[in-house]
Amino acid sequence: MVERRTVAFFAAASVLFGGTFVAAKAGLAYFPPLLFVALRFDVAAVALLGFAAVTTSREDLLPRTRDDLAGILATGVLSIGLANALLFVGQQYATSAVASIVYSLNPVLTPVFAAGLLSDERLSARGGVGMLLGLVGVGLVASPDPANLLAGGAVGKAILLAGAVSGALGSVLIRWADDDLPSTVRTAWGLPFGALLCHLLSWSAGESVAAVSWTPAALAALGYVGLFAGALAYIAYFGLLDEVGAIRANLAFYVVPVVATLGGWALLGESISTLAVLGFLTIFAGFAVLGSESIDVGGLLRSPVADRALTDGGRPTDERYGCESD
Repeated sequence: MVERRTVAFFAAASVLFGGTFVAAKAGLAYFPPLLFVALRFDVAAVALLGFAAVTTSREDLLPRTRDDLAGILATGVLSIGLANALLFVGQQYATSAVASIVYSLNPVLTPVFAAGLLSDERLSARGGVGMLLGLVGVGLVASPDPANLLAGGAVGKAILLAGAVSGALGSVLIRWADDDLPSTVRTAWGLPFGALLCHLLSWSAGESVAAVSWTPAALAALGYVGLFAGALAYIAYFGLLDEVGAIRANLAFYVVPVVATLGGWALLGESISTLAVLGFLTIFAGFAVLGSESIDVGGLLRSPVADRALTDGGRPTDERYGCESD
């Protein structure tokens, strides 16, 4: 059965990341895109490093092995830094709806990298069906103009796709590194690398702090993406990654458009179309297909003694979370 902590991590990551597309779109009116991402990670790094220093023992706080360093670099450079830099730049050339669909290819790309790098994560046939249902649901929720989705804005879509690739590859490499650091500590060390990368990209693109309009709206957008969709969301997401693996953790990106749509309805008075409601149900159906492999229905009907006997004497199964293990 799914643990409460796993559910809490998934819900927190989905909800907090759900506001990123809206806050990013709002913040881009005041910040150059790469500088916006860099400042976001500056804020998140300070907050998370302080939190880790207070809540973690010195022994667990310091990286000690090559695997620890590999996990930190995969987190900071690929999963956080490059993925978000490409997302914020790509959003300048695409609507939020199109951006959410392209970035939601992340869960589809993750099994591709996992197949080559991880021996304990394989997508089963049922898991593949659930993945595709979730992706169809995302498309229905975002319901962009087909003309905008299929034609024009090729540069923006290519940049967004590259961001999804970077995020998917980074999450798989974190699992591949198999480091011994707590997820919060790994993320806290990774964020400065992500910030440094984005500051270098911003400088090379000729962006300047002088171009920033320091309005209350700008500070609110930066505060949200830095603290809520940054430090807090990363604690939840990377904790989820350690709990259930890269394939399952990245399913959170299927829920992001749902949260963004519901947030716009509740806070901004935006309407929800019939297609969006159908999309919610389709995503739920995809999760139900995936979840049906993670719940041992037969185990609920057996006694503990019989269940132990089956585990000891029968053929154990490793098809959990919609994946197959070697």
